[in-house]
Amino acid sequence: MLEECRNEIDRIDGEIVRLLNERAGFAQKIGDIKKEANAPIYVPEREKAVKDKLAALNAGPLPDTAMQAIYREVISAMIALERPISVAFLGPRDTFSHMAATNVFGGSAEYHPLPSFSDIFTEVERGRIDYGIVPVESSMGGSVSDTQDRFITSDLKIINEIMLHITQNLLSNTPLGEVKRVYSKDNALLQCRNWLRANVPMAELIETSSTAEAARRASNEAGAAAIASKMAAETYSLGLAAERIEDAPHNFTRFLVLGRQIVKPTGDDKTSLMVSIKDKPGALFSLLTPFSDADISLTRIESRPSQKKAWEYVFFIDLLGHIDDDKVRAVITHLEEQVHSLKVLGSFPRATTIC
Repeated sequence: MLEECRNEIDRIDGEIVRLLNERAGFAQKIGDIKKEANAPIYVPEREKAVKDKLAALNAGPLPDTAMQAIYREVISAMIALERPISVAFLGPRDTFSHMAATNVFGGSAEYHPLPSFSDIFTEVERGRIDYGIVPVESSMGGSVSDTQDRFITSDLKIINEIMLHITQNLLSNTPLGEVKRVYSKDNALLQCRNWLRANVPMAELIETSSTAEAARRASNEAGAAAIASKMAAETYSLGLAAERIEDAPHNFTRFLVLGRQIVKPTGDDKTSLMVSIKDKPGALFSLLTPFSDADISLTRIESRPSQKKAWEYVFFIDLLGHIDDDKVRAVITHLEEQVHSLKVLGSFPRATTIC
C-alpha cells in the first residue's frame, strides 16, 4: 500500500512538472507581449486575481495559506522568465523588511538591501531598481515618519501593501541553559525583556545594529544567542532555541510596495492620499465631511509637518476604494477645489491576510 501511494505521488509529480513548464511557456509569451507594449512585469491586480481564484478552487486538504505560499514561488519564477525584477528594501538582509519583500516577490527576484528609506525611494525613482518596499506603520510603534516624509517630495506610487506579523525568535547552537550572551537590536531586546528575564536571567544582553548582525555574531560564538527572524536562522545555520518570545503577541507591521505604475481596480482596494488644507477654522472638518457623506470608510489619517513652512501640516489619508470608483473620484474632485493641494499616492489591492 505504501509503495502504491509513493508511485501515485511520483506520477502526480511528473504531471505537475509538465504543467508548470507548460505554464512557463505561456508566461514567456506574455513577457514578449509586455516588452513590446512596455508594460510592467509585476502586476498586483493580476496577482490578486490569481490568489482569489486559488482560494475559490482550493478544496483542501492544503490550507489557503499553504497554497498561496506555493504559488507565490510559482509566480515569482514565471515573472523571472519574463524578466528578472529588482527589489530594494531597508537592509541588511534577513530582517523583517527582507521577509516582507520575499513574501511579495518570492525567491526569484533580485534583492538589494539599502541603508535608508531615502535610498529606496531614490533608486526606484531613477529606475535603477524596479520596486521598493518600506514600512509605513506598526501596531506597537505607530507610523514610520521617514516613509511618510519622503512621500512629500516623491512621485512614486503605492502599488501594493502587505501585513507582516512580527515574531521574535531566540536563535542559538547552544542549549538554552548555557546561553551567556544574547545579541539583538535594541527594540527587539525590549520587546522580549520579560521572556528573557524568565528564561535566561543571567545572560548578558548586547545591542547590535540589526537582528541580522545579531545572528551573524551568535553563529560565531559559543554560549551566544540572537533574537532574530527564522530567515536569519537559515542564513547563519543557527538552531531555533525558542519561537515567538515577544512579550506582546499582537505586533504587526504594514509595508508598502513602491513603483511607478498605475494599478487597476480589483474590487477590494485602498487609496492613499496626501492633502494640505487651508489654514482656516473648520478646515479639517470640511476635509473629512465629504468622505462621510459619500459613505467612504477611512482606515487611517495622520498629520506630518509639510517641510515647507513652520506649523503647516499635510494629512495622510487611507480610504477603502479605488481612485477609479465613481464616488471616490467625485469626492477627490470636490476636495481638489477646497484644499491647498491633494496628491493621490496610489490605489492598490487591500491586504486581507497577514503573513
